[in-house]
Amino acid sequence: MKDRLVRFGVALEESLLRDLDAVVRERGCTRSELFRDMARATVGRAKVPKAVDAMATLTLVYDHHVRDLSERLTDLQHELGEQVRAALHVHINHDLCLEVIVIRGQSDLLQGIADRILALRGVKQGGIEIVAGIEGPPPHDSADAPPARGPATRRKARGHRHD
Repeated sequence: MKDRLVRFGVALEESLLRDLDAVVRERGCTRSELFRDMARATVGRAKVPKAVDAMATLTLVYDHHVRDLSERLTDLQHELGEQVRAALHVHINHDLCLEVIVIRGQSDLLQGIADRILALRGVKQGGIEIVAGIEGPPPHDSADAPPARGPATRRKARGHRHD
């Protein structure tokens, strides 16, 4: 069911409104759409310290030549287990890698995980985007998934090992 739209007035300095309208034109949206996007982002950020269910993308650029850094990043992801939903690793050049890690969990804990990872020696740059207020179990919860059959089961049995 859709929420009812409510109209309200907003007072802004004329120069700020001109700047806002420039953003509206660049994005090809309306003032209302832009305000809704800004409101959602602000409300989401306000929920982060309140330990609500959330999803996050942690993006980092790091020097893979720094001793044990790659192993530490891998170990941290293994410690997080099912909280890590996906990871993308890209080689930027001879020295640098970019990694994007999708994590699910309590918003405040996700921020703590990001703080730990971004503080590691060799991490050059990074940040986290937390989408707070994600309700309920993951859509593909293993407890709800039907049992695998056929060739996919055999491939899974021969899958990647982490010893």
